[in-house]
Amino acid sequence: MSEITSRTDDSANDARAAQSAHTLSRRDFIKVASVAGGGLVLALHLPLRDELLAATAGTTAANGTEAGAGAAADAAFVPNAWLRIATDGTVTVTVAKSEMGQGVRTALPMIVAEELEADWSQLRAEPATVAGTGSGETYGNMTTGGSSSVRGSWERLRQAGAVAREMLVSAAAQTWGVDRRACRAENGTVVHAASGRRLTYGQLAETAAKQAVPEHVPLKDPKQFRIVGQRLPRLDTPSKVNGSAQYGFDVKVPGMLIAMVERCPVIGGKLKSFDASLAQKVAGVSAVVEVESGVAVVADSTWAAMKGRDALSVVWDEGPNAALDSAAISRLLQEKSRETGVVARHEGDAAAALARAAKRVEAVYEVPFLAHAPMEPQNCLAYVRDDGVEIWAPTQVPQRVQGAVAQALGIALEKVTVHITLLGGGFGRRLMADYAVEAARVSKAAGAPVKVVWTREDDMRHDFYRPTSLHKLAAGIDGGGKVIAWTHRVVGPSIERQVSGGGDPQSPPDLVDGAVELAYDIPNVLVEGVVAQTPVPLGWWRSVYNSQNGFANEAFLDEVAAATGADPCELRRKLLPKDSRLRRALELAAQKAGWGSPLPKGRGRGIASHGSFGSFVAHVIEASVDDRGRVRVHKVVCAVDCGPVVNPDIVEAQLQGAVAFGLSAALKGEITVQKGRVEQGSFDGYELLTFDEMPQVEVHIVPSNDAIGGIGEPGVPPVAPALCSAIFAATGKRVRRLPVRLA
Repeated sequence: MSEITSRTDDSANDARAAQSAHTLSRRDFIKVASVAGGGLVLALHLPLRDELLAATAGTTAANGTEAGAGAAADAAFVPNAWLRIATDGTVTVTVAKSEMGQGVRTALPMIVAEELEADWSQLRAEPATVAGTGSGETYGNMTTGGSSSVRGSWERLRQAGAVAREMLVSAAAQTWGVDRRACRAENGTVVHAASGRRLTYGQLAETAAKQAVPEHVPLKDPKQFRIVGQRLPRLDTPSKVNGSAQYGFDVKVPGMLIAMVERCPVIGGKLKSFDASLAQKVAGVSAVVEVESGVAVVADSTWAAMKGRDALSVVWDEGPNAALDSAAISRLLQEKSRETGVVARHEGDAAAALARAAKRVEAVYEVPFLAHAPMEPQNCLAYVRDDGVEIWAPTQVPQRVQGAVAQALGIALEKVTVHITLLGGGFGRRLMADYAVEAARVSKAAGAPVKVVWTREDDMRHDFYRPTSLHKLAAGIDGGGKVIAWTHRVVGPSIERQVSGGGDPQSPPDLVDGAVELAYDIPNVLVEGVVAQTPVPLGWWRSVYNSQNGFANEAFLDEVAAATGADPCELRRKLLPKDSRLRRALELAAQKAGWGSPLPKGRGRGIASHGSFGSFVAHVIEASVDDRGRVRVHKVVCAVDCGPVVNPDIVEAQLQGAVAFGLSAALKGEITVQKGRVEQGSFDGYELLTFDEMPQVEVHIVPSNDAIGGIGEPGVPPVAPALCSAIFAATGKRVRRLPVRLA
């Protein structure tokens, strides 16, 4: 059985062993009905999956999937799908997850189409809309976060397609007056085996709509998959190529105005007074209005709104954070690191094991605040009318947007409709609803449909940042070189407690996520968390706390390997159980990278692995450092065990993107605060990896029939530690603070 790699066209069928058949009860569906003009429509209510809730309870609340919303059920995805088969044979799947480049408008329809036995050329995908109070009943939780869209939809969408398929088969059998067992679905048609007669799904749609929903429907053997596992082209690619794709910035409605908001540059500051006289003289400016977030300049064009905002004279009440700076935050973390934290994992007696250890290794790691920096800055179009509100937003949380806008305007929830556009990147930033609420307030004040547009500087300086954190680690090694103790004290601000405004101080905070899941077989382990809150706004950033704790864990394990004289890869193998999915990924990455083979002079090779969001990833990085301390990453070999693969191209693209994202953060990313102000405003101060700096990236997929995992976030955590391991191999220098600074 060969792995799936980005260099081959091997069949993905080898990556999935046969799975037992599942059944779906009639209770799982709330409606089967005909549509005007004929056709089959299934409104599929997909119930909460207890196993998904259990699997994500520890990390999902921390990664933005309704964290802080207060309901436990909100920590899990409860997806619903509308499957529409028209009389012309077109099959439309309404996708209730936000498309931000990760491929859900292709992957989710592929799951349905597989069991439906659909003709892929007839497939269409369309975004869902949040309207009234029934979107939760229709679609469940529409939040896109925690790499849960596919893994949370996998089983139920398969069942959904299978039920529709069986209803179509029954419709054909009824039409022909034959035993349905003599009929089979095949590529958008139903075939009568004995006579060779064939009817298309379009021809059967109306009759199928009248069939009873079957009680039990077997799913296909994965060996029979012909759509899932294939490198099918993405359904959204043509619209992005021809320019018809609708991102938030692209949406227009009749009578629409443009607004820009001047916000206080100091974190937590408020408006004191303003003079709009010069702004009102700018051609095209129609209004200047005060809103909760600042002063909005409304105009007939983006340019006019920008020039009007530039002409404002504003006095700010800078508030209590006017003297806040990064140095003070770093000192706070250091002071807090001396405190005993809330115990999150306690196995054996780590203190006693450290005391008797033949060798003790200690280190402190620190990571900075980071911005999301999506290519498309925040924006939202709102139209507030007497009879209701319409919102067009590039959002990851349409239902949160609906609720937040309703609350802000003091209106009933059912009066707010949210249209979801394509997102020009998200990475967790669009799990917040601030920009939508702001647009609604501006529209109400202006009495017109208004699109609020943010500049790059607005987006960078008014973000909800990935938290900074400090990590104190210690390991004990016995006389035989065995690791017998591991302690990790995580110190930093809590996203969950800042966003929700509370939290049990006696419960492990979210900031230990990724630290408590340490996968290595060490008999004495102690992980604790110390909350050190700051005024800096916090948000869920791609892979959330796994990006920090994965770095600290893996980079420190490299130090432990050096202290024992062990090979970093071999030490990990010895500490991982033989049946570990993480070990499978580690071994594949090492094999494909030629671990242990000679490298060109001046290069070092580093390795790291981490499991998060249901998937297990290992990276091997080759890097060099020039005489000016500049790091060059030459090659990255990735291996992932994410269970069944829907579309290998999407998996590979996500891991390639994770490498670029992770390297940008590790080599360059840092948000600093001076006098209460975020210093970075654009990509000149918050740099990203450039095209010429992008390394060669190989992706290898472990054949797996284990539980399906996420893919958008798991590729990020191993990047920084593998990089730092490579730097050490090349130079002998340890990197314990990010971003990397060697000069």
